[in-house]
Amino acid sequence: MAKQTKKLTVERIAKLEQLAKKLGYQYNDISVLQHALTHRSMGAVNNERLEFLGDSLVNFMIADALFHQFNKLPEGDMSRVRAHLVKGDTLAIIGREYQLSDYLVLGPGELKSGGFRRDSIIADAVEAIIASVYEDGGLDACRQLVTRFYSKRLAELDPKKVGKDPKTRLQEYLQSQNADLPEYSIISVNGAAHDQEFTVSCYVGKLNSKFEAIATNRRKAEQKAAEIALEALGQL
Repeated sequence: MAKQTKKLTVERIAKLEQLAKKLGYQYNDISVLQHALTHRSMGAVNNERLEFLGDSLVNFMIADALFHQFNKLPEGDMSRVRAHLVKGDTLAIIGREYQLSDYLVLGPGELKSGGFRRDSIIADAVEAIIASVYEDGGLDACRQLVTRFYSKRLAELDPKKVGKDPKTRLQEYLQSQNADLPEYSIISVNGAAHDQEFTVSCYVGKLNSKFEAIATNRRKAEQKAAEIALEALGQL
């Protein structure tokens, strides 16, 4: 795999080693990291195969961590929490923590369109990096990297909240308090059909209050209003 990567300049090697230091892993072959950072817009030699492998590795390792950390958590809840931890949004946040945008290798088109800022590209690079460490250093080194990525997230994890949308969490909380369920109402819809803006209210009887939110569709507005209500209830 590494032999397919073009010869690296001294400057590029120094930059890759800088990233490796941030990651906490010393590569035996630094060109493996270069491969992991190379987007498909650069041509046939890209990180898509590494991304595929990394997706499986991070799913396995997070499943293993959840299995041992929460020994009474049902299978369905573990699946929900794992999905939240390995989804693209979470991986993109991890990538930004390591400033991956500064190291990506993109084709001219992606560079011009700002691809180095795109969450999907950053998330894919994180998965590819996970696989690159597995390929370069084996399973234990890969597990240590994933642990560094997720240790704080796992330590602060509340399985009852993670992966559930605000509307579901609000409803479950109010049910646990034997309180009336929230009532959602559309206050207004503004704008042209292709560019509408919904204002929605969420009435919570327990607080005798309405919470309003605005979004581009009704569902998103209701979710935002529910999140504001949860914050008022001290449940965020």
